[in-house]
Amino acid sequence: MALDAILLSGIVNELKPKTEGAKIDKVQQPERDQILLTLRCGRENLKLLICAGAGNGRIQLSSASFENPKEPPMFCMLLRKYLVGGRIVSLEQAEWERLVLVDITSSNELGDSVDLRLAVELMGRSSNLVLIGADGRIIDCLRRMDFGGDAERVLLPGMKYRLPPPQKKALVMTLSAEERRSIISGFEPEKPIDKSLMDAFSGLSPLICREIAARCQGDVELLPQVLGAFIETVKEGELTPTMTSKDGRPTDFSFMRLCQYGSEYEQQSFPSFSELLDAYYSRREKLERRRRRAKELSRLVKTNRDRIAKKLALQREELLRTEDREQKRRSAELLTANLYRVKKGDRSITVENYYENNEPCTIALDPLKTPQQNLTAMFKEYNKLKAARSHLTQLIADGEERLSYLNSVLDETERAETEADLAEIRRELLDLGYIKKQKNSKPEKCKKQGPLRFVSDDGFEILVGRNNTQNDELSCKLGRRSDIWLHTKSVHGSHVIISTYGENPPERTLLQAASLAVYYSQAREGGKTPVDYTELRYVKKPAGALPGKVIYTEQRTLTAEADEELAQRLMK
Repeated sequence: MALDAILLSGIVNELKPKTEGAKIDKVQQPERDQILLTLRCGRENLKLLICAGAGNGRIQLSSASFENPKEPPMFCMLLRKYLVGGRIVSLEQAEWERLVLVDITSSNELGDSVDLRLAVELMGRSSNLVLIGADGRIIDCLRRMDFGGDAERVLLPGMKYRLPPPQKKALVMTLSAEERRSIISGFEPEKPIDKSLMDAFSGLSPLICREIAARCQGDVELLPQVLGAFIETVKEGELTPTMTSKDGRPTDFSFMRLCQYGSEYEQQSFPSFSELLDAYYSRREKLERRRRRAKELSRLVKTNRDRIAKKLALQREELLRTEDREQKRRSAELLTANLYRVKKGDRSITVENYYENNEPCTIALDPLKTPQQNLTAMFKEYNKLKAARSHLTQLIADGEERLSYLNSVLDETERAETEADLAEIRRELLDLGYIKKQKNSKPEKCKKQGPLRFVSDDGFEILVGRNNTQNDELSCKLGRRSDIWLHTKSVHGSHVIISTYGENPPERTLLQAASLAVYYSQAREGGKTPVDYTELRYVKKPAGALPGKVIYTEQRTLTAEADEELAQRLMK
């Protein structure tokens, strides 16, 4: 759901005592519509996250980690110029609006104190972040908006900042009980209660309108009483950060427990709104960032994969045409035995087939060739088909290996979490020739990353490769011969190693490592999956094999399932 004004009031009341008076140490812009302010409040560092996206607008304290782009955007540089070193004086919500005004005292180039205001507008598609000077004029904004001369609001540098125009509906939180009752009495009987509430009042989100309608049980006579009780609860500040989920996936969040879903959805309460928003958005935004960053690289890998698959199909068709090569050889040998009977100009000859109980057999001939030339042509065609079969068999085997490799790269691309992960995959593809080197282009700087590191509940270190190159390094260089090596059976995924230091890891560690192997594989969403494990001494890399390709023996198999919470808990 989109953040509503009532939930925003709870967030502001939560943020005020923690942020007012805090010093702004850093300004970062991890994503196009995200600003991260690192605050110093006494001896504590806080991260104030401001999102101005269409579907994720919010302001909160966050404990999540963020990856910054190589080059900060211009708006980020401007905020750094004006805000770093400043202090937050106040943080207020415009009257029951989805808008937060952050007043900041900072210093200019001459060291003089200046007053600034950061307007955080969280209004769906119109969400924005506006930096305003002491004179009330816009310094700059995240999204510049100019709709022409008739526009009510123009958000451009140098223009006077004006608050968004109020909605042409009654603000439910400021009405008296009699005014609310008068408006409700005019509701159309055949219209659903939640739709009538949305059309009559501002300050209520669709979710809350449905909730109030559910508490009325469809009886409009009860609506004034239910709505009045709801408003009193909000004004008293009795808000409960709540998230609903289904099958373990977050579906909605609110400032109150919801009865409209019954027992169909699970509800979880949180100590603070910031923790609620972190829990709701962290997984969704992580997946969205991963999908967006990997899109271009995935398209390139898919293009190469589809090209190889098409080539393989043609090679398999050619291979099928070599199946009658033995018939060609037999015809040539039968012609050799009966060559004395053939005359130049004959179009065919019928001979006794001593391969099939001397049954009559007709052999087609070229009338323009001599008997010896026909015989030579038959043996030549047989040898050609024989050589083609051997060559095509090798080509198909190589093609299938490259196809399998690209499928594994595609899986890694879809699982990549950072730009550094994608850069390593891109470098691997460049080294293998799947990405063409541009002339006069500087090599992309790619800081080498180590494998992912985890520690089991029994204290054993577990290493997980991020990509095929790391898988090779992990299995062929970093691991010890006595370490335990794991990999999902018949499914593309990361190589996993339990560092044993000569000890036998307990079953719990084996199961946790197997769960990580499934989580970092194509079977992440596939439920229970078989995982092979063996000592690293039995894992070999064939000569000339593509990155990530190994063979292993002496393996045993167990069944495990991906567990994201376990992966996060064990992450070192």
